[in-house]
Amino acid sequence: MKIIRLFLLLTSLLVCPFPGAGNEHPDVVYKVDIKEEIGASSWRLARRSFDQALKEGARYIVIHLNTYGGTVIHADSLRSMILRCPVPVWVFVDNNAASAGALISIACDRIYMSEGASIGAATVVDGTGEKQPDKVQSYMRSMMRATAQAKGMDTVTVNGERRISWRRDPAIAEAMVDEEMEVDGVSERGKVVSFTAHEAMEHGFCDGVAASVEEVIRREGVTRYELREYRVTALDRLIGFLVHPVVQGLLIMIIIGGIYFELQTPGVGFPLVAAVTACALYFSPLYLEGLATYIEIILFVVGVILLLLEIFVIPGFGIAGVSGIACIMGSLALAGMEEFSFDFAGEFANDLIYSLFFVSSCAALSLLLSLWLGRKLFGLRGLRLALHATTPVEEGFVGVDMTARKEIGKRGTAFTSLRPAGKVLVDDEVYDAVSNTGDYIEKGSRVKVIKFQSGQLYVEYDKID
Repeated sequence: MKIIRLFLLLTSLLVCPFPGAGNEHPDVVYKVDIKEEIGASSWRLARRSFDQALKEGARYIVIHLNTYGGTVIHADSLRSMILRCPVPVWVFVDNNAASAGALISIACDRIYMSEGASIGAATVVDGTGEKQPDKVQSYMRSMMRATAQAKGMDTVTVNGERRISWRRDPAIAEAMVDEEMEVDGVSERGKVVSFTAHEAMEHGFCDGVAASVEEVIRREGVTRYELREYRVTALDRLIGFLVHPVVQGLLIMIIIGGIYFELQTPGVGFPLVAAVTACALYFSPLYLEGLATYIEIILFVVGVILLLLEIFVIPGFGIAGVSGIACIMGSLALAGMEEFSFDFAGEFANDLIYSLFFVSSCAALSLLLSLWLGRKLFGLRGLRLALHATTPVEEGFVGVDMTARKEIGKRGTAFTSLRPAGKVLVDDEVYDAVSNTGDYIEKGSRVKVIKFQSGQLYVEYDKID
């Protein structure tokens, strides 16, 4: 009986395991760090992190944010990625969510801030802190307003009247950009909106105060979870460095400057090597990231070929030259864009204009510097898109083989009949020759070399002493 009881006990343990010993897996929560200026590098790492999170089946994504802002184009790309994300995205503002950081935060499903953190002040400025024109501000205002609207609208009834209630007021989001906007109880004219953590909670732009990412997760009711994050590799850092706008601008300048100097000083070699190296460093990271395809690379090569044909083969400066320049500029601009689209009235048009302006500015600056260096180093005057170097005879440059000059005064034989031109044999070497007097000289006759002119020997019958 004891054996039977033991067997039944073991069977029950296998069929009904201990509580808590089930196969349920903890939720995967993916942490994405954005703790630098919003730009190409931060956008790239955030995109890779989101892709990896979805690939690993993350249930939630938490952005650990601390930034003073960055470029509008990359902030917009981050905003769009967050809004399209199929899983909830929360953000923990650890100190700063200014400018582009505010846009990214508003795009998230939940916003948590640390004590002492702030959010807002999204006015667009340039690198010197100067406010940008109203056209740029208007675009930023529309993005902030649209992002706030995307977070939900409720219809409530007050005193029998139906009113719209926003989870995050689009007017307040817009006032974070435009100091001329006035929102009752929130902002005065002449001041852009910027909230502390508790002020943001009061006006719906913060869902709670937390001290860490882990506290944010607990506040959202997730108790069993596995926190993961994307591990940055050395290749990531290298690519991030190469796709930085400043580095890309320098590479474009080297490409354009290298081509210019190689055309102006053929045979030097170094400018061509520099241009090819810069071209590889420019296109390689973009190709690896999927931003550039073989189409942009082929377009660049075609542009260079057309430019070389215009300079060395086709006289003047016409269709081939203009097409070559257009192909080069177009390939550099398209390679730096996120995706190609035929919607030239949408976001693609803005991205294209920005990219073309960036490439054109770098190319123009490169040409100006190249002209200045050309005058200093090579004495070049003006922009020349063709070869005008001279090789005067006075400096030892000649266009014919001068080897036969040494045969003057020597004797030989007519290798062929001269009528009056033919060939002669002198010191076991055959040379082109002409009868000096214009007379016919029969093959095998003895001749004497009188002079050398235009690459030919001039001979006469040899009068044997």
